[in-house]
Amino acid sequence: MKSYAEWYPIVVMLVIDFAFAIGNILLKKIIMDGMKHFVFITYRQSISSLFLAPIAFFLERNTRPKLTPQILCYLFLSAIVGASLTQYLFLLGIQYTSATFACAFLNMVPVITFLMALLFGLEAFNIKDRSGRAKVIGSLICLGGAFLLTFYKGIPLIHFSHVQDLSRTVEEPISSSKRNEQWMFGSMILFAGTLLWSSWFLLQSKIAKKYPCQYSSTVIMTFFSAIQSAILTLSTDRRLSIWIPNEKTIDMLSVVYTGLVGSGLCFVGMSWCVKKRGPVFTAAFSPLIQVMAAMLDVPLLHEQLNLGSVMGSVIVIVGLYFLLWGKIKEMQKVSQETGEKKEKELTSQVHEANDEPDIP
Repeated sequence: MKSYAEWYPIVVMLVIDFAFAIGNILLKKIIMDGMKHFVFITYRQSISSLFLAPIAFFLERNTRPKLTPQILCYLFLSAIVGASLTQYLFLLGIQYTSATFACAFLNMVPVITFLMALLFGLEAFNIKDRSGRAKVIGSLICLGGAFLLTFYKGIPLIHFSHVQDLSRTVEEPISSSKRNEQWMFGSMILFAGTLLWSSWFLLQSKIAKKYPCQYSSTVIMTFFSAIQSAILTLSTDRRLSIWIPNEKTIDMLSVVYTGLVGSGLCFVGMSWCVKKRGPVFTAAFSPLIQVMAAMLDVPLLHEQLNLGSVMGSVIVIVGLYFLLWGKIKEMQKVSQETGEKKEKELTSQVHEANDEPDIP
């Protein structure tokens, strides 16, 4: 049973990535319909907060620690870094580039998280040990696959003629130089969003130690995020019409899904995985979102599947395997050393008890 339990975080992260991939498809529809970015984030976080609040109350009412001002500050910062600002930057980046290109930036999250964790002392590796070398090699392979996904498109493997015709009609009114400027601006925005997203994993590892209740912490975080997004929305545009979706039924169903699953259950699952396996392990699964999104985009939305996407996805998966293998071996070694240390302490206590002289 213990061996099966080691696979639980991996299964949870695979389910989370698949749920995020579905959310990305729905996100494209919402953006195309013209919903304001902060309006979408406000709806999404509000739904998540309302959905998780009763669950957190009943499941964690006996185990919830005291909520101190320091923990509230951490959760407020977590809302900015992991929800409000990060989501806005990615939505804005999609507007200036493309959804596929924005997903490609997620592939850099494991490497950036690993480097930041090393910098702040949250992750360690020994280059002489196999697990340490595997983590470094896996991170570099993931980074190489990310660059391939980003900068190499390649020939189309599956051809949809109407998609090509549509892209031509959309791109013709925009000059090449203007399009390059927009693409560069969008790339910088996406890189900033990637840095914030990596920072969230590190911040969450700190929160998990001080406030180890993933449901309650997610509720507070999404509540803060909803308030932040609502204030930013009202400060930029006070028209009531922006709060009404153009495609009411489809857009609201998409918002409900991203709120309940994307910002609700997925964030709870990621917080649990960070607590169990650390920020680097959890962030290592980010590249799979694009792979799964591509698997859904091709049959459902008839998006082009290019050679670069396939090659980059395969390289990312190989790098992910190396990184996870190194992380699992490292955890097994730590567990073994801890067990040996406890056994030595127990043996020492037994010897001390036997050496004590008997009192007549």
